[in-house]
This record gives sequence, C-alpha cells and structure tokens, in this order.
Amino acid sequence: MTYKESFIKFMVDSGVLTFGEFTLKSGRKAPYFINAGNYKTGAQLAKLGEYYAECIKDNNIAVETLFGPAYKGIPLAVSATVALFNKFGTSVNYCFDRKEAKDHGEGGTFVGRALTDGEKVVVIIEDVMTSGKALREVLPKLKSAADVNVTGMVITVDRMEKALDSDKSAVQSAYDEFGVRVYSIVTIKDIIGAIESGVIEGKEYLDSMKNYLEQYGAQY
Repeated sequence: MTYKESFIKFMVDSGVLTFGEFTLKSGRKAPYFINAGNYKTGAQLAKLGEYYAECIKDNNIAVETLFGPAYKGIPLAVSATVALFNKFGTSVNYCFDRKEAKDHGEGGTFVGRALTDGEKVVVIIEDVMTSGKALREVLPKLKSAADVNVTGMVITVDRMEKALDSDKSAVQSAYDEFGVRVYSIVTIKDIIGAIESGVIEGKEYLDSMKNYLEQYGAQY
C-alpha cells in the first residue's frame, strides 16, 4: 500500500472522510465530506505528522522551517517536524504565530524559530483548501518577520474543485496569485482510485463522486 492509499484509509478509519450527501459551505451538495476535527488522539496526530513528512519528501520540497498558523496548524507543524526527524533523519525548525502579539516577556507575534531573510519556509494547514484565505492571512505575517522564501504549502486533500467565482481551484489560484505552490497529501482523484481498487469501501458512491467532479472540477 502506498503512503497515499494508507492515508486515505487512515482518514476513513478516523472518521475524517465520510460518504453520503453533504451540503458544503459553498452550497454545493457533495457525495463526500472531510472533517479534520475528528482527529482527536495522540496516535492520530503522530500518524498525521508522518503523512505530512512523506508528502514533503515525496515532492522534494525545500524546507528549513515548518510554519503552523494558529491555532489548528500549530500541532500539525510540530508533529510534522518530529516525523521528518524520526522517519527521515531530517531536522528542521518550526514556528507558529499568536493570534495577538504578546506584550510581556519575550513579546512578539511568533513562537519557535526566529525567521531570517531567505529562509525556506513551508506552511502547514490541516484541511482542504477552499479559498486562498489562509495563505492571504499568513504571507503578510511571515513577510513582516523576515523576507522569507515560502517554498510551499501542504494540505491534506486537494478537492480539485473550481472556486465559486473562478474556473480554477483554490490550489491553482494560490500559485497564480501568490506564486506559492500548494502540495496535497492526496487528491479527490486519489480517493476515487482507492475506492476503485478496494483500498476503502464506497463503490456505491463512485458514480456520484465522478459526476460531482465532472460538474465542479477544475481543469488540471
């Protein structure tokens, strides 16, 4: 089983990936739903970090520091940093931001690595990417700390879905708008393939998933 197939099974076993009929925030009715809030245990977080590490290595993403946006990205950046060392012997830094600047003690907006000009930073977020909002909020914060080189952003699943106001996906738009390449551990096409090959159950949803992608999918 590839790490992508293993991750898809992990999402199903964790109750993160489910099938049925779901009304999304966009108003679209989708035959699947991803709820990263169902990761709840230390064992799940450790495994999730390993999948992020696999994605970083598999795509040869240049990285010196992993950045986890507050709040959900914080444990993910930490777990991915640990996994990169434990699994691949690669030691990188991590840092995260505060929602509000600390006005006492060491002060500042960032915790962990003090960023420097030219530093290769990869942004970690925990979920699918439905808009460029996270990146739009994060980049000015990073650039205010130092002139860092954001070499990528890592998400769990690329839905490969057109935005409401564009024929491009959020992943494609992020590159066009910010010049930042977004990498995903898996895509919706990987999930469809995992069902077809029997890695996970759900063959009864294949037609609706393919129809949904045909209707809303962006051209890759």
